Amino acid sequence: MAQTTSRTRSAGSPARRTMTAAARAAAKRAGRPEHDETAQRVEEQPSGRTVVIEPPGGWDDPPEPTSEADEEESAPARPPRLRRLLHAALCLALVAALAAAAVLGREYREGQQAARARTEALAAARKAAPVVLSYDYRHLDRDFARARALLTGDFRDEYGRTTRTVVGPTAKKYHGVVKAAVSTPADGGAPAVSVVSAAPGKVVVLLFVNQITQSTRVSGSRLDLNRVRMTLTRTSAGWKVSAVDAL
Repeated sequence: MAQTTSRTRSAGSPARRTMTAAARAAAKRAGRPEHDETAQRVEEQPSGRTVVIEPPGGWDDPPEPTSEADEEESAPARPPRLRRLLHAALCLALVAALAAAAVLGREYREGQQAARARTEALAAARKAAPVVLSYDYRHLDRDFARARALLTGDFRDEYGRTTRTVVGPTAKKYHGVVKAAVSTPADGGAPAVSVVSAAPGKVVVLLFVNQITQSTRVSGSRLDLNRVRMTLTRTSAGWKVSAVDAL
């Protein structure tokens, strides 16, 4: 009788261990979704009840207070060089304004002084012309002295020399008499006097002067219509004649 041989795999064989491991992996994969869904549901459940109340118009957050220091910090800082340039420009503008004000003030004062000089010099010229341009051989010393009192500067010295060496001797020799008067219109208007130029200390005046001359060399009387430019200078004693030119 033949002997029967039976081969059985033991529990610890490699093939059985492989099948057992595969079964456990399949069972593990089959149970994972349920575990994950349960965990997800647990995570989705709220831990507590929260009530949120919204006002009809919504909440408006009040503005945060700001200080001057914050505004200064937030403002862009000017570079030091720009600040220096701005400071220099302001200083220059101030200096220019002060200089302009000083110039305008000086011009205004000079204008006021020149206006007063015109009025005063015109009056002095109308008074001086008949005295300086007249003389009478019968009292030359008195006439020349009165004229010199209205003169000043080099012209005073020149007048003295001329009357002493030329005019005086000629007037005595020919009995010369000269009467001068500032021309006035026939209707009695203002004398023919005008200002050529005026400054606070010096005024040039143009006068129309009529001179009537009598002498032994002239038959009767001779009328001369002269234009005279007279320069007057302000002195401590008032306006004096510093030049006379016949035009």
